[in-house]
Amino acid sequence: MSSGTSSSPLFVRRAAHIVQEIASPADAIDFLNEWPQDRRDRIHEAALSACFDGYNGRKPASAARKSFFRFAKQVVILEDATSAMQWLAACMSDSGKAQV
Repeated sequence: MSSGTSSSPLFVRRAAHIVQEIASPADAIDFLNEWPQDRRDRIHEAALSACFDGYNGRKPASAARKSFFRFAKQVVILEDATSAMQWLAACMSDSGKAQV
């Protein structure tokens, strides 16, 4: 991830039937900031810090992505990119907007 979009986004389960694409450190920061207070731990703190450092250019973007990946894997919210992309494609209408 760079401060812009990533060439290989991560997909995480936000809720039972909601998958979110994390394509940049800014996306990851937003996600981590919304994480419930009672579920935050050292891995969450490390991921948030790494994402801020990646966003601000203090660390390589790859370090931010790796740290967020570890967090998502640890809390069991990481989704397979292929499955997520197929799901997104199935939800798209002819206009390119997701069907709700």
